[in-house]
Amino acid sequence: MHIHRLEKIWLAFGMAMLAVFLLVIGVSAFAMGMAPPTSHAHDHKIDPAQVKTTAPFDKPGLRQTGDHEYEAVMTAFTFGYSPNRMEVPAGSTVHFTITSSDVVHGFEIPGTNVNMMILPGEINHATYTFTKPGEYLVLCNEYCGAAHEWMKTVIVVK
Repeated sequence: MHIHRLEKIWLAFGMAMLAVFLLVIGVSAFAMGMAPPTSHAHDHKIDPAQVKTTAPFDKPGLRQTGDHEYEAVMTAFTFGYSPNRMEVPAGSTVHFTITSSDVVHGFEIPGTNVNMMILPGEINHATYTFTKPGEYLVLCNEYCGAAHEWMKTVIVVK
């Protein structure tokens, strides 16, 4: 089989680029120690067994923090969220703070850009402004057990 000289050059160039790409990925992943920040000022972890006794998750709920501004502290647990219903006026910005005490859960509000994976003991944050009145369903989009399909909560925007 005869391979033209230009084909050999392009094959060599392609293989060299692949080798460079793999080398850069390898160096950045292993040698440089790529990892999330470990500063305690930005520590977003708690003991999953202590979620119910750790502030602010010991009193989950919705509280007003400003004019049309709310903070929703939530916990995800086997087949449910706490609180299971929240009401805010239209035009409100809600800052979600959520964690799980047992297994991996999802937190998705269909029709919005809110979509998180909730890991046990990890504190997650998301913010969304609800401009249109209606009922917004919050679903778990990570399989968490036999009754996963019943895991939901509702945000009512008036």
